[in-house]
Amino acid sequence: MRKILLAGILIFLNLLGYAQGGPDEDQLGAWYMYFFNKRFGESQFGIQGDYQFRFWNLGGDLEQILLRTGATYRPKNADILFTLGYANITTGTPGESTSRTNENRIYQEALFSQRIGSRFLLTHRIRYEQRWVADQDLRTRYRYNLFVNVPLNNTDLAKRTVYLALYNEIFINGQTDVGDGLTVQFFDRNRTYLGVGYGLLDNLRMQVGWMKQTTANWSKGQAQLSLHHNF
Repeated sequence: MRKILLAGILIFLNLLGYAQGGPDEDQLGAWYMYFFNKRFGESQFGIQGDYQFRFWNLGGDLEQILLRTGATYRPKNADILFTLGYANITTGTPGESTSRTNENRIYQEALFSQRIGSRFLLTHRIRYEQRWVADQDLRTRYRYNLFVNVPLNNTDLAKRTVYLALYNEIFINGQTDVGDGLTVQFFDRNRTYLGVGYGLLDNLRMQVGWMKQTTANWSKGQAQLSLHHNF
């Protein structure tokens, strides 16, 4: 199983070797991400969030810096997690330009899981966002993500478990008029991901993979390296 993980890492690094050109649709981008989730003792409350550094290429051309944190609540006797959170996003311009735009965002989400058989672990995430993008009116967006994890040498995502990780997420804008004469389409983007993961600890996993992001205007591949931490 370690050979499978090593092969995934080598493929990831090989893909990055092709990502050092200009930031166009034919170039592979790279996203580096840390996800965390903490429950406060035996209470129903906790926190969760993620910090992401996204680049149009290997690492020199900034796409986005995304910092997101939320308060969570898990009802008793229910396998669902609710979150109310805030995010700050800095977005760069592809190429040599150093211009940046800033966005503040509030979001609400519901996360619930299910198991199909002994090895197919599904998680559904529904998220609603209110977005304040520089020089635009208030924008809203709806998102649905289906995550599928398939452990290969275990039935759970525990220490030393090698697993396949897949997801697909669709984004729909809440309105098309965003102010100052600007418009957007209802379809915002779709992300499809395939990766391989490894349980470093019972509460810490690493993933490497590839994601295809398709927006209303362009489509681009992204290599991803992520840590997933429950503490």
